[in-house]
Amino acid sequence: MRGANSYLGSIGTTIFTVMSALATEHRAVNLGQGFPDTEGPRDVVQAAADALLDGRNQYPPMPGVPELRQAVAAANKRFYGLDIDWAAQVTVTSGATEAITACLMAVLDPGDEVVLIEPLYDTYVPVVRMLGAIPRIVRLSPPHWDLPREHLAGAFGPKTKAILFNSPMNPCGKVFSAEELGFIASLVERHDSYAICDEVYEHLTFDGARHIPLMTLPGMGERTMRIGSAGKTFSLTGWKVGYITASAALTPLVQKAHQNLTFTTPPNLQRAVAVGLAKDDAYFASLSGSLQARRDQLAEGLASVGLTVLPTRGTYFITTDFAPLGYNGDDVSFCRHITEKAGVTAIPVSAFYDEPGAPDHYARFAFCKKPEVLEEAIGRLRGHFGG
Repeated sequence: MRGANSYLGSIGTTIFTVMSALATEHRAVNLGQGFPDTEGPRDVVQAAADALLDGRNQYPPMPGVPELRQAVAAANKRFYGLDIDWAAQVTVTSGATEAITACLMAVLDPGDEVVLIEPLYDTYVPVVRMLGAIPRIVRLSPPHWDLPREHLAGAFGPKTKAILFNSPMNPCGKVFSAEELGFIASLVERHDSYAICDEVYEHLTFDGARHIPLMTLPGMGERTMRIGSAGKTFSLTGWKVGYITASAALTPLVQKAHQNLTFTTPPNLQRAVAVGLAKDDAYFASLSGSLQARRDQLAEGLASVGLTVLPTRGTYFITTDFAPLGYNGDDVSFCRHITEKAGVTAIPVSAFYDEPGAPDHYARFAFCKKPEVLEEAIGRLRGHFGG
């Protein structure tokens, strides 16, 4: 039989699937994959249930139902002061991963180059390569995750079509500063390129850190595609509802990509997310506040076990250095070890790097879990390591 797609054949199963299966096998507390263990807001879930019974279950409009596109435009204005034309600049997708793919498809031709910042979400590089484009990767390193400006500037060149990056940033919890974003914007403008901004954790920031969309910077409105996620904002990751805000010139291209990927997203979920985006400020404040408390709980517990806990100012995740434990192995073997022997699952941070030489003594733990679940995980680790 003839060979199938050679690139897809070369890609292994995602580390999240591997570690979650291992967690199930060993009945481990799964702090690996980043999904909450509680349902989202009751009124949003109820709105989705009600919408199933209102007689509008056929294909919704390809770009998204008007209610949600209007709500996305209103949220852009409410939180960031952006004036967005919902009819010309907003597209609803089946999750942020589809949104990322659609944005890349909208601007890339084979042979174009895309600047990526690692550690990175594991979909970025495969999609760039499947589109025939070339990733140019710039590395952030623990423990400070500083932006290497010289290397970033050097990654841009005559073939650069776009930069794709995540802020707040998974797995390292970095929230890009206004100064860093200004530097990125200057490179985008200088090289006449685009910015694809994965901002799914936009409302999950801590310690007074403020998320700033690149789109709000001078000159970036026409060049930026901004991606949001209902799954992260409303703790409903299984719904897979994402949305893209882009210029009126880029949006038709994004929508042509979207129509060839999934075409539509379930209409009842779209209408429910519109209800969620209209929730009052107290909801969004409580979301980050409750997560910050759980971040602190897990950070203190992991530190008491003997791990070095790196700061995290956003997302669902804490990065830890396990070298102080004296474990003799890399991060993949460490995460397998604690799953099998301690009954707690984490993700090796090297999985978020594409280039060789990734740091290999860091593990990522998710804190978007119930306090009692976090306490159980901490207790298991203490019992195993004697902390």
